[in-house]
Parts: sequence; C-alpha cells; structure tokens
Amino acid sequence: MPEPADPGRCPLCGGPNACALAGVMDALRSGCWCASRRFDAALLARVPAESRGRACICRGCQQAAAPAESPA
Repeated sequence: MPEPADPGRCPLCGGPNACALAGVMDALRSGCWCASRRFDAALLARVPAESRGRACICRGCQQAAAPAESPA
C-alpha cells in the first residue's frame, strides 16, 4: 500500500513544493506561486494516483515541463 502523500513535497521529484496552501487543495490558490502558472496535462498525468489532489507539483518540475511558459 502506498504511503500517504506529503502535501509539502512534490509528488514527482520529492523536493519541497513551496505550496502556500499545503494540504488545503480545495481552497482558493490566490496566495500560492502556482496560481499564475499553467500545468500541462501530460505533467499532471505523471502525478501518482495517491498524490492527486493531495500534493502540489514544485516550481522546478513545472518549469522543466514548460521552459518557455510565462505566467498566465
């Protein structure tokens, strides 16, 4: 059985995700760095099922997936 997701860790690389709302995924994201970013569907599909909706992808993984992407 997989371990529960750590809301403060990126589910892809395991590093800190700097989520301003770690563990509060249903809340508005207005205070988090990710609120102004787009996450590619292919990147989101890489998140393990047990971490979906429980842990945010970190800025590094988001930028690596979309290096030319600018804030929305």
